[in-house]
Amino acid sequence: MNINSLDLNLLQTLNVLLSEHNVTRAAQRLHLSQPSVSAQLARLRLLFDDPLLLPGPRGMLPTARAEALREPLRLALEAVERAVAPPDAFNPAIADVTWRLAATDYMSSALILPALNLVRAAAPLSRMAIFALNPPQVAQQLEKGELDLVFHTGDNAPPTLHQRKLFSERYVLAGRRDHPQLQRPPTLDEFCELEFVMVSPDGGGFTAATDRALAKRGRSRRVALSVPHFLFMLDVLANSDLVAVLPERLVRHAQQLTVIAPPLDIEGFDILLLWHERLHRDPAQQWLRQQIVAAL
Repeated sequence: MNINSLDLNLLQTLNVLLSEHNVTRAAQRLHLSQPSVSAQLARLRLLFDDPLLLPGPRGMLPTARAEALREPLRLALEAVERAVAPPDAFNPAIADVTWRLAATDYMSSALILPALNLVRAAAPLSRMAIFALNPPQVAQQLEKGELDLVFHTGDNAPPTLHQRKLFSERYVLAGRRDHPQLQRPPTLDEFCELEFVMVSPDGGGFTAATDRALAKRGRSRRVALSVPHFLFMLDVLANSDLVAVLPERLVRHAQQLTVIAPPLDIEGFDILLLWHERLHRDPAQQWLRQQIVAAL
């Protein structure tokens, strides 16, 4: 038999007939008329080349072929029902799930860390894997299922992905707590005379948003150190006279540092949460996104 010739409604009718052994009762269960069920039985007999159900003294008697079909047919229809049923509500308390997130070290500190305790308390069996952010690859990684969520700046975010803006970040000037040149807000001239450390995620860069803002005013600064990670930058700031212009949320609670506003406007940036369409309606993923937003 060619499976393409099968009609799911016919199989459902056969399943009920094999249970009831009676066309009238089967019609009532299926909310069909008795002639409609009789017509479907006639089609089933042609498909299977077997009478399937024969008249008997107490209803209809299944043939050997029908008896052989009974259990596999019931299991197959139950599997179809489970496959098309709406997904179960997500229960974080018993969920054994691994979340895969990508972020820079700054984003991990500013965004994932505030959500971590919230997620762990509600979903104690869950695990979280944090991957280094690789912007050129995030769309492909999300599509393949290698990642669930990505934290990304507003610029160059792949337009094919779902996105939610989490907040707008601004830049601040920071140095060690007793830095002699940060005891009061510096003038622009004093700012330009400071020596800076900056983060270059790609490595080796010495210009950033601060330098673009200074160039608009015909000024420049000296970047003495370029590092690949914010964590090392914070150690440098706490243990040297170098200063940095960095995202405010990274140093909001850094008691070992002096944090003040820079003496010029530096364009900030938006932080987005990105995910793929394949996980857009998944209850577990919806829950995780809600926890991250709630934590912020």
